[in-house]
Order: sequence, then C-alpha cells, then structure tokens
Amino acid sequence: METQQLHRGRLIDHLQLVVRDLPASQAFYSAIFEVLGVPLGGTGEGYFWADELFVSTADSEAAAGELTGRHHLAFQARDRATVDAFHAAALAHGGSDNGTPGERPYHPGYYAAFVLDPDGNNIEAVYHGPAERSASSVTVTFAG
Repeated sequence: METQQLHRGRLIDHLQLVVRDLPASQAFYSAIFEVLGVPLGGTGEGYFWADELFVSTADSEAAAGELTGRHHLAFQARDRATVDAFHAAALAHGGSDNGTPGERPYHPGYYAAFVLDPDGNNIEAVYHGPAERSASSVTVTFAG
C-alpha cells in the first residue's frame, strides 16, 4: 500500500545530540537552520536548541558525560533549491560531503543532500516533491 498522506510532528518530541565541540556544532547548525528557515530557539552554558533538537556538551546534566555517537537526522526542505543551499551552507560551516544534492531511489521525487556534521552525524535535507500542506507548522500553546 502506498502512503498518500503523511502527518508530521507526532512521533518525536525532542532529540538531543551530545557533541565534542559546541562552538563548531553551533556554527554548523545555525548555518543550515538559517537556510531551512528554522530559528535558533536559544542558547545557554553548554547547549543550544532549535525546534525539537537540543545540542549540548558532555558536561550537561542530561548527557551524563557521554557523547551520543553517530546519528542520521533528516530535515524537511521546502524545495530543491533549499536542499542545494543546505548542502553549500553545511560545507562552508564545518560539514563534509556525504552525498551531493540529487534524486535518490527511495521514491520518485526524493531529492536530498547528505553531510557529516563536525561530530560525524549524517545530516540530510530532503524535498519529497510537490505536495499540499494543511499548515506550514503546528502551533502548540501551553495552558498556564
């Protein structure tokens, strides 16, 4: 059965990466988030965050002194040009190529680029092709 409708924003609440060099990671992620239209949420002593991604040093309480190891994170891009710009920004800010922008065989129209961040995580930007979104994002307002 082929999926005709996807619902985003329901599976993952947040993700933490624990990195060796926080300034290098912040420069890398700030550059790709700017291209992807994701604002940096905030920074603090030993961490920064954007949307549901939290990046910290091993000294943070949540990290318990351990690096997270290699992960694959894929960010949604609004079009092919954004995938191309993501790749260029990542390479210009400490990333290394792990797959130049182009179509992939995962499904028709899957256009992606892959880079390794300063800690070796495989970071992807993907455009799945033309689609209609019910909303640009989900807004959550907490009662209080």
